[in-house]
Amino acid sequence: MGEVDQAFIQSIEHRANLDTIEIEGIPLIDLSLSHTTDINLLVSEIGNACQNWGFFQVINHGVPLELLEKIKVAAKAFFDQPVEEKRKVKRDEVNAMGYHESEHTKNVRDWKEVFDFLINDPSFLPASPETEDNEIRTLSNQWPETPPQFREVCQTYAREVEKLGYKLLELISLSLGLPSNRLNGYFEDHTTMMRLNHYPPCPFPELALGVGRHKDAGALTIVAQDDIGGLQVRRKSDEVWVPVKPTPNALVINVGDTIQVWSNEAYESVEHRVVVNSERERFSIPVFFFPSHYVMVKPLEELVNEGSPPKYKPYNFGKFFVARNRSDYKKLEVQNIQISDFKII
Repeated sequence: MGEVDQAFIQSIEHRANLDTIEIEGIPLIDLSLSHTTDINLLVSEIGNACQNWGFFQVINHGVPLELLEKIKVAAKAFFDQPVEEKRKVKRDEVNAMGYHESEHTKNVRDWKEVFDFLINDPSFLPASPETEDNEIRTLSNQWPETPPQFREVCQTYAREVEKLGYKLLELISLSLGLPSNRLNGYFEDHTTMMRLNHYPPCPFPELALGVGRHKDAGALTIVAQDDIGGLQVRRKSDEVWVPVKPTPNALVINVGDTIQVWSNEAYESVEHRVVVNSERERFSIPVFFFPSHYVMVKPLEELVNEGSPPKYKPYNFGKFFVARNRSDYKKLEVQNIQISDFKII
């Protein structure tokens, strides 16, 4: 990744301003409150964070801290290997799990390398985004032989974060005035994916991004990050890019497009990006909480009425996800599909 390649260069209006000033960050929420008698305070905090930011950090989240440390060590151990070793589990358009080093966001190449795997192995997705194509394909994980214990640490961590994901879904349901288990049924055969991100030092950080501006397609994203920093959120109130300051032992949460639609825009999926630096590598570990592939995503009927009609037409999550992912591998000539394509004007 040492060569300056035009594929990495962002258009001028999307380049990062590296002289960021210290400004108020996203909310920090203590989930241990859920063990107290009054859960209403916690639910209110979650609801406010989802409504005002679409992002928040959580502490006392239940994921063992020693496991949080182990997964960061495992990520570094994997990416420190020679590229020939990593490419033994290289993913492609047929096998979408494994190692990848040329991902694109908004048709610009990201300054990063990744390793992806499914929590449920195998998982199932539509074979194509075409409406009339009913074929379903099976996705399976590819695991490297080295480093030792890599697979075990990844899978153990993923299962702990999965528990947290359900807990957060319940809190978000309550914050919308719905029963705590209202969203659980959409995840019976969930297609949740975990990713290890490595952002090497970049010789031209003012021109490239680790990940370009984007919104997440799923319901929730739960991110562990190291102490380097680089994640930025576009603040809803004024569209300023706000850095997410690393907090020891915290996890970063954001709501995705699916919750934006389910909530009928009570909560919004917010744009975010990752800036890079020229001196230090950075690691992050997101878990993308995706519903079952056959789920039809639409505003929840309890949140729709005469005064608040549905703002989106129903769409199939699996088809939407497959269409979105086509641009991960190569530059497309057209803008990728977005939930705005299903918006009722």
